[in-house]
Amino acid sequence: MFRDLLPGHWLTLHGLAVSLAVLVYIFSSHLMRQRRPPASAIAWVLFIVLLPYVALPAFLLLGSRKLARPLSTPLSVPRPRATGATGAPWAADTIVSLGQPAPAAYHELRLHSDGRQALDALLRAIEGAQASLDVCTFILGREGPGLRVVERLTAKAVQGVRVRLLLDGMGSLMQRPPGLDRLIAAGAEVVRFVPPLRSPLQGRTNLRDHRKMLIADAGLPSARLWCGGRNLAAEYFMGSPGQAPWRDLSFDLGGALVQQASDLFEHDWRFARGLPARPRNAAPGAVHALEGAQLVASGPDQADDTVLALLLTATYRAEARIALATPYFVPDAALLMALCLAARRGVLVDLLVPARSNHRLSDMARGRALRTLAQAGGRIWLAPGMMHAKLAVFDRTLALCGSANLDSRSLLLNYELMCAFHPSADVQRFEDWFDQERGAAQPYVPTQPGLVRDIGEGMLLWLGFQL
Repeated sequence: MFRDLLPGHWLTLHGLAVSLAVLVYIFSSHLMRQRRPPASAIAWVLFIVLLPYVALPAFLLLGSRKLARPLSTPLSVPRPRATGATGAPWAADTIVSLGQPAPAAYHELRLHSDGRQALDALLRAIEGAQASLDVCTFILGREGPGLRVVERLTAKAVQGVRVRLLLDGMGSLMQRPPGLDRLIAAGAEVVRFVPPLRSPLQGRTNLRDHRKMLIADAGLPSARLWCGGRNLAAEYFMGSPGQAPWRDLSFDLGGALVQQASDLFEHDWRFARGLPARPRNAAPGAVHALEGAQLVASGPDQADDTVLALLLTATYRAEARIALATPYFVPDAALLMALCLAARRGVLVDLLVPARSNHRLSDMARGRALRTLAQAGGRIWLAPGMMHAKLAVFDRTLALCGSANLDSRSLLLNYELMCAFHPSADVQRFEDWFDQERGAAQPYVPTQPGLVRDIGEGMLLWLGFQL
């Protein structure tokens, strides 16, 4: 039948297909209340117009970066403010205005400067748990630390401790976890967050849960949070034969702040199980911002791009120094401009990245951003080996540490978690860690790229947002 169609008829059918694909794009964006950067929106429309038969399935699978956005809060309902509203620091107020909890008290903050300290703290938290253990990770390795964690969790489940393990579906494919049959048989619950073969209607495959945390005894005085950038695999702790461990940063602490992490884990757990969401509540024990910390969740489940918004605000308000550590530096245009303007107005902008990361394409894509920041006066430091830490320190008044990288995937697509610390003494501890790592790094010297590399960087930046 189709062979008998005249060329004009083929053009008509093709035009209808293009129109239908564009309408699907428009209506789905409206119904899901998506906000896209203009460049991203234009790229999708051009892709759909030129190749509708490929672009429409790709859009349905990968095109949404936010769950359906909630309607705006009525103007008659005032937004909550941090404790001590009239004198609260700008950072705490900004975080609360983005729908995140108010500052909460914490104690016994321990920074893990190396993998051995991090693993000891992780296993100590598991061993000390009496009532519950909730674990969320992107990657769970089959050997070494991953296997040890599973064995310890199994033993605690046998003892009657409630154990829940939340694994990202894509992370489980990237590095297969150890056998979990014994853990499940012991009474633990294991859930995978949006498995890759799951229906797109149940959650976009390209939206990954990159949060990393272990919560012991939530709701009890002994509650403990272990958090940071480390996945539960050998390279993040002890390394492997012939390979040094990656440089990374994590921490553990106790106090009322742990409840914020517990609420977030419950939120993610219910989503992964297909259960109705519960609102995150401010944890008890809220304190003045200068004495507490806040958990900042970012991702498709948040109405705003919370971590990006906080980074932009902090960068524009910085007066003396910005210290950033990230394994992958492919920021969006707004963040790069803010950092460049800060450097031009005299703020000392220090960026620490690995000389060569574990993602070659990311290293290629970062070239333009590194050159732009260096030309604006920013100082860029290349760490030896693989540096996987995620840290941002502003003027000794705010330290952000957690799972978010300074690239568009982390800041605009992934489910991420950063902890915002306000007390100056603890902010100084994070800055000291940064300066110690910077001491072993070499300064970056920008070079003009050739034509092929310049085109390649542009293509990677265009495609990398979804990848």
